[in-house]
Amino acid sequence: MKSRLLPTLIVALSGAVIGSFAMMLYASTHFANVAGPNNTPPAISAAPVYGGASDQDRIVSAVKRVEPSVVAIDLVVNGQQVFPNDPFSQFFGGNAPPQRYQARASGSGFVYKSNGEIVTNAHVVTPPSNGTISRLEVLFHNGDHVPAHVISTNINADLAIIKVDGYSKLPPPVELGNSDRLEAGQWAIAIGEPLQLQHSVTVGVVSGFNREEPIRDENGGYIDFKGLLQTSAPINPGNSGGPLVDIDGRVIGVNQSTASPTTAQGIGFAIPSNIVRSQMASLEQNPGVHQGTNVGFIGAQLGSLNNSVRQQINYNGPVGVVVAQVLSGTPADQAGLQPGDIILRANGQGVTDPQRLIAIIRAAKPGQQLSLEVWSRGIKRLATVSVSERPADYYQPTQQQP
Repeated sequence: MKSRLLPTLIVALSGAVIGSFAMMLYASTHFANVAGPNNTPPAISAAPVYGGASDQDRIVSAVKRVEPSVVAIDLVVNGQQVFPNDPFSQFFGGNAPPQRYQARASGSGFVYKSNGEIVTNAHVVTPPSNGTISRLEVLFHNGDHVPAHVISTNINADLAIIKVDGYSKLPPPVELGNSDRLEAGQWAIAIGEPLQLQHSVTVGVVSGFNREEPIRDENGGYIDFKGLLQTSAPINPGNSGGPLVDIDGRVIGVNQSTASPTTAQGIGFAIPSNIVRSQMASLEQNPGVHQGTNVGFIGAQLGSLNNSVRQQINYNGPVGVVVAQVLSGTPADQAGLQPGDIILRANGQGVTDPQRLIAIIRAAKPGQQLSLEVWSRGIKRLATVSVSERPADYYQPTQQQP
């Protein structure tokens, strides 16, 4: 009996082994869509990092992680300013004498390094050329007011480093993310500490890349910024300089501005984190105010040609752009431009409004020659202007001035 059972068991065991091998071979060749690389069985996914938390929970977590490192920046500016009786009274020497003023400004920033360095927008901590900062303070999330000083600014990049010294309760530096890996539709969280709206948080998505926007600065002028990150997260007044973070609490940009409500609703712009990273390295190596902006400049204040201006200067010709003021020693001054002149064409292109002429001037490289067709006191003439580089600390009055 035993002699018959043993061969049977051996045959059964062999069949089981062969059957198992056949099933493995079949699975590896017939379930390729669910197998991993090289036809290996798919790995079992690990539990999500947040344990299956909702996006709302992750947003709350990201805010709690970053918000202690976000600060409010408060500064007081002292200076002098001329207040003319009307926009064109300088034609006839009607300016009032300079008057002293004191103004308060605010913005946001975030702790960048454990040595007390804080990142913000340059326009937040750059006073107009006719003023100086008399006080600069940082308000931390815990309520502490700490004196600060400016280390370095770059107006063209609109980034600056300020620093607090010897503050023992400094919160941890933020973590910069990789803005090159962002995709449209990702969550974006704008955090700021404006003095009027402390602890401000808004949520949206990343909605665009490499935006080029002429953005109005704090002095009333315009700077043409390139490579901006677009977001639908509302950026409240005073949020400039604060961080734009992703759902994991990594900084993907520095909040800068919002689009004009007359042209778009709910669109904000931020400086991408990769630009911030490279600019911070440059600013740390080169402390101080960087004067160069790589923006064309001639030093002429420009205005629209309307009926009131036509009557004042007795001009009945075609459309153009009026020269309202010329700064001494600038390219416009050296080219003989005077208040009351009408610029009709620039490099052969007709100009009908100040913004068009400003765009032509700013697009010119420093050192480039700009040919202007000018009407001056009843006579048409050509003026050649050698474009220079706009000073970074140049203050632009209410009228557009390149």
